[in-house]
Amino acid sequence: MDTRGVDIAIVGGGIVGLATAHALTERFPRCSVVILEKEPRLGAHQTGHNSGVIHAGIYYRPGSHKAKLCVEGVRLLIAFCEANGVRYERCGKVILATNDAEVPRLQALYERGTANGIAGLEMLPRDRLRELEPHAQAVQALFSPNTAIVDYSAVTAALAVVLTTRGVDLRTGAAVGAIRRMDGRLHLETTGGTTTARFLVNCAGLYADSLARLAGAPVDVQIIPFRGEYYVLKPDTHLVNGLIYPVPDPEFPFLGVHFTKRIQGDIEAGPNAVLAFAREGYRATTVHFSELLDTVRYRGFWAMAGRYWRTGLYEMYRSVSKAAFVRALQRLVPEIRAEHLVPGGSGVRAQAVSRDGLLVDDFKIAATTGAIHVLNAPSPAATASLAIGRHIANLAGTTFQLG
Repeated sequence: MDTRGVDIAIVGGGIVGLATAHALTERFPRCSVVILEKEPRLGAHQTGHNSGVIHAGIYYRPGSHKAKLCVEGVRLLIAFCEANGVRYERCGKVILATNDAEVPRLQALYERGTANGIAGLEMLPRDRLRELEPHAQAVQALFSPNTAIVDYSAVTAALAVVLTTRGVDLRTGAAVGAIRRMDGRLHLETTGGTTTARFLVNCAGLYADSLARLAGAPVDVQIIPFRGEYYVLKPDTHLVNGLIYPVPDPEFPFLGVHFTKRIQGDIEAGPNAVLAFAREGYRATTVHFSELLDTVRYRGFWAMAGRYWRTGLYEMYRSVSKAAFVRALQRLVPEIRAEHLVPGGSGVRAQAVSRDGLLVDDFKIAATTGAIHVLNAPSPAATASLAIGRHIANLAGTTFQLG
């Protein structure tokens, strides 16, 4: 394919970018599509650092993009895995109310999940919980039997195979440095050469806001990176069977530390949520000074810090204190000890924050002249990716007047 003159350029070779190409080529098979990925391989960042849960859609406000696209995304993702030989497992998930004060919030989750159309949800008493997770402790639990796990890197690889057969050009090592509009077309200058396209879809994840500004789009949010750090249970620690989660803190829009069975068979414990000093700051020692300066210059950051400073300090403390991390895990599984855990991996969540310091709760996808920008797609974006792709394809049909 001559990438100097394609119909649609998608920037970002993570699972959302590939799923968008999948939907576009399915709905508009005559459109030529190129994916521009700055790394040497696809899915190198949020996709490749994902814990692998196929979320059922319990947490999300009924009617929101997250709720609708997650529930639809589960169906599409399972069907794609079955059609393309990608292994997944319905291991089930329990959400624990560890004290009486959390029971009403657990009941609200059950009602929200039911409103979102999730099948099989069940409120469990203690004795029923013990049958599923003998070492978990709770006064009551919510069971989601259809929550599943998968390797999203394997999904991405399978998508790449399908897209290649459809003629999509997958270009790695192509970081976009400038975007110019000339003669009614977009000229994207990359480290791998210049690509010319009629239209742009921005799926740049951790750099989605930066790319949108590069394209001249008005942007009312900024990506603030949060690092999530994990421990892994030693193989001889037989205390967790599947997925064990706490009732989320309504004051903080993260799920809290939990136990996650991975498709490879190991059990992760975590993550916390600490401010990263670089957008790709997978380690505490990774600092990108200009990106950090952009963060602290943003007024929304200080408004956010004023709202969540106590929680933020505790997350930072738990990052450096294994004992504090273990105590948080013991709320769910009291028998967990420090010697059961070894350091695991980490990921960085691209979280959009508004100017008034609110963490954007829903997916945020904005259309401008000749472009669509995915400005906020944190969890459950991987689960919802194929549905997000269809949503973008529908939007592209009207915004780009594709036929």
